[in-house]
Amino acid sequence: MKRIKVTAAMLGAVAVVAAQTAMAVDPAQIGSFEVTEVAPGNYVHYGSFEERSPQNLGDNANIGFIVGERCVLVVDAGGSLPVGRALKKAIRRVTQVPICHVVLTHVHPDHFFGAAAFLDGGAQFIAHRNYPRQLAARARSYLNYLRRDLGELAEGSDVVQPTLLIDGRLELDLGGRSVVVQGWPPAHTDDDLTVFDRATRTFWLADLLFVGHTPVIDATITGFLAVMDDLRKIDAAHYVAGHGRSQAPWPEVLDPQRRYFTVILEETRAAIRNRKTLQQATDEVGHSEAKNWAAFDTFHRRNVTTAYTELEWE
Repeated sequence: MKRIKVTAAMLGAVAVVAAQTAMAVDPAQIGSFEVTEVAPGNYVHYGSFEERSPQNLGDNANIGFIVGERCVLVVDAGGSLPVGRALKKAIRRVTQVPICHVVLTHVHPDHFFGAAAFLDGGAQFIAHRNYPRQLAARARSYLNYLRRDLGELAEGSDVVQPTLLIDGRLELDLGGRSVVVQGWPPAHTDDDLTVFDRATRTFWLADLLFVGHTPVIDATITGFLAVMDDLRKIDAAHYVAGHGRSQAPWPEVLDPQRRYFTVILEETRAAIRNRKTLQQATDEVGHSEAKNWAAFDTFHRRNVTTAYTELEWE
């Protein structure tokens, strides 16, 4: 197990931290914020497939928490401060034990902008060792896009920096419950973390698993497929995807995502062999999968572009 303490140099120039007293929307504005106990002590809030808007306040990702006898571990905090505050309120409906860890599973804003809600309790913010570099490159754009989409409702939804970076595996004791946070090679992003609750064998995959929603490749398609091979080896009894939900057994729930990536991989390689341009590839590759996935028009062409720019150098 490797731990990397964050230094100022690692964090770079981005130092935007939300004050807990910042103006924010009452969590009630996001409607009924339900959490489901998918296994004893493991609670999930399922996000919407709709695009981020003032109506849903960025409540787009699956987020949740694991309760131990001593403290709580949060798995992602949602796409805005109001979502984070609603999650915190849901935790307090379940338990009054302290919130000791907030795991930021990767650097996409639908998973981390709610983290400011947890600044006042002394929680440790855990991320992958590559997270600060990606955050430094993207934070300004992410904030601008959030303000564009939510307007004044984005107030207080600022960037929270991690306080502990990990490389490999980190085991945490929540009190009568051991939880493993694990970093992965580049796949969905280059800073993916998963969380595994040993007591119930509940596997929180974040965006290494999409169910129903078009999967997103922000790093490498070949790496994503390789990581999926390793994910299948995890002895899980329960699982939580980053988006969507399913009653399919583990690990068969991974199969539709693998099929989608395989179609892109094979058809992109064929396009490159046939000297198709990137534009031609995005117009042609993988469109047979459109009927199987939500938000296909938003994300599929980006995936083909990422795959093409990787595979053309094979």
